[in-house]
Amino acid sequence: MENRSGILKIQGLDISESSVYPVFFAVLFFYLTLLISNLGVLILIITEKSLHQPMYLLFCNLSVNDLFGNTVLLPRLLADMFYSTKFTTYGQCVTQAFCSHIFGSASHMILIIMAFDRYNAICNPLRYTSIMTRKTIIKLSVCAWGFSLVLVSILLGLTIRLSRCRSVILNAYCDNASLFKLSCDDVSINNLYGLVFTAVLFGSSIGSILVTYLRIAIICWTKKSKELNNKALQTCATHLLVYMIMLWTGFLTIILHRFPDYPYLRKLAYILFHVVPANLNPIIYGMQTQTIRQKILQIFLRKVSST
Repeated sequence: MENRSGILKIQGLDISESSVYPVFFAVLFFYLTLLISNLGVLILIITEKSLHQPMYLLFCNLSVNDLFGNTVLLPRLLADMFYSTKFTTYGQCVTQAFCSHIFGSASHMILIIMAFDRYNAICNPLRYTSIMTRKTIIKLSVCAWGFSLVLVSILLGLTIRLSRCRSVILNAYCDNASLFKLSCDDVSINNLYGLVFTAVLFGSSIGSILVTYLRIAIICWTKKSKELNNKALQTCATHLLVYMIMLWTGFLTIILHRFPDYPYLRKLAYILFHVVPANLNPIIYGMQTQTIRQKILQIFLRKVSST
């Protein structure tokens, strides 16, 4: 058996020499774009007192999660593209897996809260400020992060207890499934909890989004208000688009662990899951929001006039 401080070899990121540079610069471009856009939205909301409102606090949660998840994973992924042999310690691998799963879980939980926020904004506009108070948003945010932390801690805790008889990770990055596949012990408990974890997370996510949007659709249908329909379409369609991208790429990443013959498809799903929503979120929730858009234009015009 290998000791717990052993070195692991990552074999899931083999890219031909002719294609490494295009892939590297593409991933680097998207990573820098999401860094600049998410940091920009985050700094703007923090510095502008008029934006210290419940809806914008949710934007902050989303931006922090996108920055956290991608900064933990993508720089290492970019660095590994130029090494023929990729090594990592077991401790680093567990840390990366923990952060990756926290990122995925928190993404679902935050989007559930945002769907609830949109429901109240569209269907209960007169009561919105009394329902979605700053205190309520803080409580919901703490619950979202806390729920993710507990679920992921149990998930990784069950894996860390296992002894290891292998040292090769057949994946582009470290996650729970890659880690417990290193063991020759009985991993039925890990598989069972992994299924429960996935069912609880995806079930609560899909169920909440489905119920919320069905109720919004019913309200729009019964009231037959053009203004209400336009508001619902503008705020909900893009939210649903990002959610569907995140949902299906997450599903693909999980399912393709069962099919090791498709490593490149799994790498593509992994990059899409992390990069695409993180790049779209600042545009959809930032630039599309009139107040934030006006603040950005004011800052830009202020700088232009001062030069």
